[in-house]
Amino acid sequence: MKLFGKRRWSPYVVGIGIGVLSWITFAVMGKALGTSTTLAKVAGLGTGLVAPDHVEANSYYGKYFDPDAGEVMFDWQFWLVLAMPVGAWLGARIGRSDGERFVEHVPELWRRRFGDSRALRYAAAFVGGMVMLFGARMAGGCTSGHGISGSLQLAASSWTFFMVMFASGVATAWLLFGRVARQDVAAPTGGNV
Repeated sequence: MKLFGKRRWSPYVVGIGIGVLSWITFAVMGKALGTSTTLAKVAGLGTGLVAPDHVEANSYYGKYFDPDAGEVMFDWQFWLVLAMPVGAWLGARIGRSDGERFVEHVPELWRRRFGDSRALRYAAAFVGGMVMLFGARMAGGCTSGHGISGSLQLAASSWTFFMVMFASGVATAWLLFGRVARQDVAAPTGGNV
């Protein structure tokens, strides 16, 4: 348990672990590791409950969810998506071997830039997640599907997705926090705060 109780793991060990997990996923499941397709399937299922004609007529939903084809809705990827928050919670609990409890609803950098409203922080995180998910579905994969599985296969589309995602993240962080973050860097050396 001591290994799992570490506060931070080596990024090299974690990277190797993700690579081995991807090999196992390909070998055992015959599919790439990914999560956003499950969300498209769930959306198709939910929409199909209230508007089945819409799902049948929609080519996007038809690509990922076809109730007449006997496709298994609750496949291993579905359970992976459900297990991720559980794993994150377990990792946080096990990683606090010294009893420390860290709760941060509004990060300090966000607070200085936008105030201390939890509602605003949560709304921004939700909207950002939705935009990321929409982009992932447009790109045909998410950070795990393209960023991990596709990159391991040297797929050009995956490397393009990965580079655009990081460039967009850097640009967004700079637009949101550029001036505040620069003040943090300047303050220790006697710059203006």
